[in-house]
Amino acid sequence: MVKHRGFAIIPEVVPESDIARVNRGLAENPLPRSRAGSRHAMRHPSIAELARGSYLAGLAKEILGCDPIPFRATLFDKSPRSNWLVAWHQDTALPLLKRQDVSGWGPWSVKEGVIFALAPESVLRQVLALRLHLDDSTAQNGPLRVLPGTHLTGILDSEAIRRLTVDSIAVDCVVPKGGVLAMSALILHSSSKSHTDHPRRVLHIEYAPSLVLQDGLELAIA
Repeated sequence: MVKHRGFAIIPEVVPESDIARVNRGLAENPLPRSRAGSRHAMRHPSIAELARGSYLAGLAKEILGCDPIPFRATLFDKSPRSNWLVAWHQDTALPLLKRQDVSGWGPWSVKEGVIFALAPESVLRQVLALRLHLDDSTAQNGPLRVLPGTHLTGILDSEAIRRLTVDSIAVDCVVPKGGVLAMSALILHSSSKSHTDHPRRVLHIEYAPSLVLQDGLELAIA
């Protein structure tokens, strides 16, 4: 389904005991956070262990058809105290070990000490995101919204995104605690503000077939 629609909702992937273990790890060793959550969460032992474990890595292998490597994790924490909306976009920037001027990559940037570059479509098509829900995602607490099939349209400019958001029907990705939203990096997605006191924490983990990319470029673990 991810191949054809760009996303899939899979309930009951990670058991409550594993989520509780991650929650304890985050309570004992909190990640630095911004308004929306925490970047570079693969640095946290509990999250790295979960990302490489059988539940998530097994699901990524089933979808990608290879032994995947988790290379980036982001913890999104939407609540009444930290509430935001995200405009329609694709995830096109990847973390890299070092900068090299390679055709099709860039512009480049540095975020919290990690080098990033916009990647070409051929690389992004191999990236899979698994969004593990640490709380129930409901229609009221700002769930992710997607436009099915837009991952097949390549990297889009702002005008193409505007046209698609007018002409397409969005899907609210409501996912229960312990469930996963699997999605292509290229699918158009957004989210609205939460309208409830119920928190919405999501662990967004990205997988790739290999850390080594074209012309000596290599993904960073972030």
